[in-house]
Amino acid sequence: MRSRPTLSTKLLAMGAGFLLVALASIGLTLWVTWKLEGGAAAVNEAGRLRMNMLRMVLVLQTEPPEAVQERARQFDASLELLRTGDPSRPLFVPWSDETRTRFDGIRARWAEARTGWVSASPPDRARNLAEADAFVQQVDGFVDAIEIQIAGWTAALHLFQLFMMALAIVAAVTFMAVSYLLVINPVARLQQAQARLRQGELGTRLPVDTDDEFGQLSAGFNLMAHALQASHDELEHKVREKTASIAVQNQRLAALYEVSALASTAGSLELLAQGFVQQIRRVAGADAAAVRWSNEANERYVLLAGDGLPRTMAEGEHCLHTGTCLCGQPQAQARTRVIPITPSTTVALPHCREAGFQTMVTIPVQMLQRLLGEVDLFFRSPVELTDELRDLLEAMTRHLASAMEGLRATALEREAAVAEERSLLARELHDSIAQSLAFLKIQTQLLRDAVARGDEAKRDRSIGELDVGVRECYSDVRELLVHFRTRTSEEDIESALRATLSKFEHQTGMATTLGMVGHGLPLAQDVQIQVLHMVQEALSNVRKHSGATRVDVLVHRHPRWRFEVQDNGTGFEVASVPPDSLHVGLGIMRERAQRIGAVVQVESAPGQGTRVCIELPSVAPTPPHQPAASTHSAGSIYAVAPQQATMP
Repeated sequence: MRSRPTLSTKLLAMGAGFLLVALASIGLTLWVTWKLEGGAAAVNEAGRLRMNMLRMVLVLQTEPPEAVQERARQFDASLELLRTGDPSRPLFVPWSDETRTRFDGIRARWAEARTGWVSASPPDRARNLAEADAFVQQVDGFVDAIEIQIAGWTAALHLFQLFMMALAIVAAVTFMAVSYLLVINPVARLQQAQARLRQGELGTRLPVDTDDEFGQLSAGFNLMAHALQASHDELEHKVREKTASIAVQNQRLAALYEVSALASTAGSLELLAQGFVQQIRRVAGADAAAVRWSNEANERYVLLAGDGLPRTMAEGEHCLHTGTCLCGQPQAQARTRVIPITPSTTVALPHCREAGFQTMVTIPVQMLQRLLGEVDLFFRSPVELTDELRDLLEAMTRHLASAMEGLRATALEREAAVAEERSLLARELHDSIAQSLAFLKIQTQLLRDAVARGDEAKRDRSIGELDVGVRECYSDVRELLVHFRTRTSEEDIESALRATLSKFEHQTGMATTLGMVGHGLPLAQDVQIQVLHMVQEALSNVRKHSGATRVDVLVHRHPRWRFEVQDNGTGFEVASVPPDSLHVGLGIMRERAQRIGAVVQVESAPGQGTRVCIELPSVAPTPPHQPAASTHSAGSIYAVAPQQATMP
């Protein structure tokens, strides 16, 4: 059986380790000092070379060849001493690539100069001085290289000494810390554990991380506490499971109740979506959430509401074409997905990655196999959906789909009621006013025949004025009948506008264009009817008063709906027109605009045409359920009637 180390063994081992480190550091310091002394001696010996070289030049000029040869032998001995070193002095050249290269250059130059100096030929003073000077420069470079090496060793020695000082401090602190960890702290932990156990904390355990005496005591304490805790833990575990299950069910019921309450109180699709996105973000614990609406053909996804989304992301992804991004998938692929957003993920729109989101959860909003939209949840960390949370989120989206369909059905019912009331008004006008005007026209013809026998000038002038007035009133009544029977498309106003412009071109011969800019949610059916009537009234005014040859209609769908009717007619000074002439037509347009919270603006100038702008609010209010009756006059500038109807 392997013996366990005791506390004394651990402490002795630690002290021995510190002692070995100290001895190693002392030995290394002595060795470096010895090398520094050898390098300094090498510098001195190299300096002696310079002195001997100067003496050699002097000897060449003043002494016999034997003296020159003796000096040459001394010079050779100095070079050999530098090459081999002398451990007894000590003398060592700190060899490196630089020092070895310079020393080889000195030896080569000396060998070249020695051959000429020890010969019997007479010395050349100028040449000898030049060679000596070049040799001294080489020796200086050699000395500089040695000094650089010595400086490096000296700096390393200083750093090592600082390191040893820091190591001594660390060793002292470490010894105190180890003493605390191995002796003081285990004793304190045993005392604290016993106190907690006496107070009824049966789950108290001590970590057994050593094999010494304290480790054995801790293991025995844990066995004792475990026997007391076993039965209590089992019962507590069962209670926690039941509590967690009840909490999950309560959370799910509360979330579903909030969605149901929101669906019953929300008066518009925008309000429903905004309230839902806040609730589902809170339930899922997401950093951001969005609800996207898809058109019937599943061609694009429009951002209906968002919570926590960066502004750039909300603007950049206001309208997504199906399949262009991770969200907004085709109906065939619609399912709940957990999508990690990594640097390697290929996305056409990198707004999620730029916002710092790492995970996206998409939940389709479906109703009777029809894809209504999508709910997107964004997280700035990796997440995994549990089965309970997945079921809860899907149940919430089903409630959202039911609420969206409910709003749609309510809008259709409101549209049907409005259409029925307008048909009733049209029939009343046709049976009363139109018949009266037709009779008035017959009486005008009879009057013309009777007066023909009198004053011809006065007769013709009066009859002409009466005829013009009757025809104008008759035309206005026919236009009212057309307006009262107007129906829009089920999803978009574009088709109704194109039909209106087509009839206008056929009746007037004017060229027309229709421009649709941006993407947005479709207008409610009752709002479409009011807007279409206002556009028709503007077109009617162009036909009657502008003298234009062209009409342009521009529709902006984002960020809010705006309709512009621009003609190239004669224009007029808006401020100079008497209020009476604007009262009826403009009053009718403003009345219709007030019902849907819109604003009507008229801009015109002589010779520059006229522009009528109709701007809707961001969230169009639900107009009251009332008949849309309006009054027209023959002299109105903004009279409604771009079409001619056939009236019996």
